[in-house]
Amino acid sequence: MIIAPTATKLREQMAQFSGNLSRGLSKPARRLVQEAIYGIQARQSVHLTEIARSLEEKIPLIKTENRLSRNLRRPQLRVTLQDALVQQGAKRIHEDTLLILDLSDLVKPYAKKMEYLSRVRDGSEGKIADGYWLCQVIGVENEGQEITPLYGELYSSSAKDFVSENREILRALRQVSEAVGPRGIWVIDRGGDRGKLYEELVPQGLRFLIRQMGDRDLLFGPRGESTLQIALDCPLPYQTQIVREEHGKERVYHLSYGFRAVRLPDYPQVPLWLVVVKGLGETPLMLLTNLPMRRNRRMLWWIVSAYLTRWRVEETIRFGKQSYQVEDIRVLT
Repeated sequence: MIIAPTATKLREQMAQFSGNLSRGLSKPARRLVQEAIYGIQARQSVHLTEIARSLEEKIPLIKTENRLSRNLRRPQLRVTLQDALVQQGAKRIHEDTLLILDLSDLVKPYAKKMEYLSRVRDGSEGKIADGYWLCQVIGVENEGQEITPLYGELYSSSAKDFVSENREILRALRQVSEAVGPRGIWVIDRGGDRGKLYEELVPQGLRFLIRQMGDRDLLFGPRGESTLQIALDCPLPYQTQIVREEHGKERVYHLSYGFRAVRLPDYPQVPLWLVVVKGLGETPLMLLTNLPMRRNRRMLWWIVSAYLTRWRVEETIRFGKQSYQVEDIRVLT
C-alpha cells in the first residue's frame, strides 16, 4: 500500500529534475532526458535496451531503442545538460565545500570497433588497457555524506579534437569556477601537481589542496628544496588514528602530521603551506595548500580530513560505476 505512492512521488521528482536539466531543449530531447533518467534508475544500467524495457511501450522494443538512439545524436544535448547540471549543483556549494576534481577511466578491454579507443590506466587493476578518460568534479562537505555532481566529461586522447589532458582539466575547473565563484576548495590528487594548474589557481586566488608528487622544488625559507625532502624534515607534533575499510576488512592507521610554510618559485610572494602526514604508506602524504595554517591541531586536522574525504568520494565513484554498469557503455561513434 506504500510502494505505489512512493513510486509515483519518485517519478514526479525525477520529472522535475529532468525538466530543470533539459530546459531549452526541444520537446523530443526533453522527453529523452526524462526517460533516460527514469530508465537508468529503474534498471540500474546505461544500456539503451534496458532503458527501453523500463518504459514498457506498446510497440516493439527495437522501435523504442531506435528512437532513444536517434535522439541521443542531438548536437546540443550534452552541452545543454552539462551547463544545467553545474548551475543546479552550484546552489549546493558553500564557502568551504570541497570541490573534488577526479580523473578516472572507463575500461573497454574487449571492444574493437568503438570510436577513438585510447590507452588508459585501469585504476582498479593497475594495468594499461583500451578505454576512455573521465574528468569529473564533485562537491562534498568535509567528512560529509551527500555528494553533488557538478561536471562530467568522457574524452579520448585519440580523438581528432583532443589537445591535452591539461586542457580537459582546465575546462572543468573554469566551467565549475564560473558557476560557483570563489566558494569551495579545490581538492585534487597527484595528477593536479602540474604548473598549468597552478597558473590558473594561484593568480585567481582560488583555494586549493593538491597532493604532491614529491619531485617539485619549493621555496623553504631562503632556499629551494624538493617537496619530498621538506616533508621528510618536517616536524610532526600531532598524532591520531583512523580506521579504513580495505577489501572488506577494517585496518587501523596511526598518523603523525604537521606542516611547513613554503612558496612556489613562480609565485614567491604567495604564502603556501605543505601539510605532511606519515603513517599511510612508506612515503609521506604531502598536501600543498593556500589555506592559512597555524599551529592548531583542529585546523590542521581539517586539512588532512579533507583529503581523506576525497578518498571516500573516489570509492563512491567506483561504486556508482559498478552499480549502474557505466563501464559497459556500447557505442560505435
